[in-house]
Amino acid sequence: MKALQFMSPNVMSVNEIAIPKIADDEVLLASRSVGICHSDIELLEGRYIIPFNYPIIPGHEWSAEVMEVGSKVSKLKAGDRVVGECVIGQEHFGFSISGAMAEFFIAKADWLHKLPENVSWTQGALVEPFSCGYYATVRAENMDASDTVAVFGAGPIGLGVIAASAAKGARVIVIEPSVDRAKIAQSLGAEIVIDPTKQNTKEAVMDATKGVGATIIIDASGRPEAMAQTLEVAAFHGRVVIIGISVGGKAETEMGLIQSKELQVRGIIGSPGVWPETIRFLSRTNLDLSKLVTSSFDISDADKAYQKVLTDKSQVKVHVTNSGK
Repeated sequence: MKALQFMSPNVMSVNEIAIPKIADDEVLLASRSVGICHSDIELLEGRYIIPFNYPIIPGHEWSAEVMEVGSKVSKLKAGDRVVGECVIGQEHFGFSISGAMAEFFIAKADWLHKLPENVSWTQGALVEPFSCGYYATVRAENMDASDTVAVFGAGPIGLGVIAASAAKGARVIVIEPSVDRAKIAQSLGAEIVIDPTKQNTKEAVMDATKGVGATIIIDASGRPEAMAQTLEVAAFHGRVVIIGISVGGKAETEMGLIQSKELQVRGIIGSPGVWPETIRFLSRTNLDLSKLVTSSFDISDADKAYQKVLTDKSQVKVHVTNSGK
């Protein structure tokens, strides 16, 4: 079978390797769509945050079809459509153990979730990044149509926040300098776009909310300056959620705003415990996330897909597909 392998730092190739054999509690899967994440680039460059060994097959954002099940697997059968979580106990799928960027791969049955028939392979491979954005809206608590949500950053996670917030009926303001990403944000339900390189973010949010501020503010940019601004644009009793990651970054802000506005401020990471809820939300809302996929490559050209991510900064989400033919 064909598989993309990271051989050493910044060295990758599509290789012919043996189809893996399953254990009693495992499932053999045929990949159908696999997304590329910034974490995959860190893995390729040899600087991922957890220990790993080369060669490694990446791929933790995926959808797949069940080909074969182990003798102890009772809840899945050949032909089932599934997705799987990337952090499973002590293992990180596609990082500490090989992932889905191959024609076939194996996973423990307990890691998997069935995909509803009305959720496409492409949508399925977006469940992992969308679950993070969806989780941010859950942690904002009781988001509904009465809320105005200000989202900093329209990368894959931020776009997931925007889509989920709009689907819940909230009014969405996005702060994003990229014209292309802003257009995708609007197609997913953002009503107002603020370009922080051309506008004063605080003034623009206050103008859009008649001086009240946003009731929910979610930072998905990972920029310390944006994190600091979340307090400034918040309404009284606003709920602030930080999902963007900044390691060691610093920015000055007026900390007294947390008290004077009686703000609720939360930092979150990942999407613990919400995968079934996320999949159900996607299925019941018929939310179309396919707009996030800006390029697609066949598994035989998986290395070219990574080169696209590395060289074309306009890309939002690049997918690698395997038709099974």
